[in-house]
Amino acid sequence: MARNLPSYLNLVQNGELAQRIKAAGKRLQDCRLCPRKCGVDRLSGETGVCNTGAHAWVSSYSPHFGEEAPLVGSSGSGTIFFTHCSLMCNFCQNYDISHEGLGQKVTAAQLAALMMALQESGCHNINFVTPSHVVPQILEALGVAVNEGLRVPLVYNTGGYDRVETLKLIEGVFDIYMPDFKFWDPEVAEKACGAADYPAVARSALVEMHRQVGDLQMDPSGIATKGLLIRHLVMPGGLAGTHDVMRFIARDLSTDSYVNIMTQYRPCGRAAEVPELADFPSRADFKEALAAAREQGLHRLDRPRRVFRLR
Repeated sequence: MARNLPSYLNLVQNGELAQRIKAAGKRLQDCRLCPRKCGVDRLSGETGVCNTGAHAWVSSYSPHFGEEAPLVGSSGSGTIFFTHCSLMCNFCQNYDISHEGLGQKVTAAQLAALMMALQESGCHNINFVTPSHVVPQILEALGVAVNEGLRVPLVYNTGGYDRVETLKLIEGVFDIYMPDFKFWDPEVAEKACGAADYPAVARSALVEMHRQVGDLQMDPSGIATKGLLIRHLVMPGGLAGTHDVMRFIARDLSTDSYVNIMTQYRPCGRAAEVPELADFPSRADFKEALAAAREQGLHRLDRPRRVFRLR
């Protein structure tokens, strides 16, 4: 049992978590947590691209049974969906949350209470969805939750647009990283989210995540305990650059990487404003994506469960 205790407990015991909480909080004064590097003073109420000040916002929380199998198990993944985002994809399926700000502000104590409620409901982990812009707030809440008895692993469920400097701040805090690798082509990334640097940022971020936690590990019942789980959304017309993404994962990370090639792209939000994003992926697109992964020697592929539409 002891070997499956989350790593953040070690940081609590040696006093490192308290230091991380303090250091992260200071970064809000001149916020450069994400690659946007807005430089605003969030502690004074200023906001940048993420439209979030000193406190995190939460849109919902619940046991989630639609996540990857190693996270869900029999009791679900304890998801906490943060409001707002620093990547701002124009096709976001949670557009009302990321762009329109659906949710409410929470204190560290309130966020900790959500974490505890999910643990008490039996969830195998606490799954922070879109956490990149609220790392300091998560760390502060974790300090509260640990004192109240939190003992399940934390999942960093991100779009992959993360600075290595920020990821180093949470080393040993998150046992499971679950990033997207959305686009390989900078031009596509610019059209989709105004972030031409996304491909380079995501590559560096995934390398750092893999350095910290390695390939995905599971307990005897198949529940993830530590490691990297990568998501890749198949997009219409090969816009995601799947062949290049799979080659990067295999060559720069590991052929033992756990990868979820997802089929649920649909033109939500403002996707229709960009002709290339206004369509649905075809069955051929998905088959080609799977073939690309296997050609690179990737063999730990998550089983697809939810498909909205494939032509």
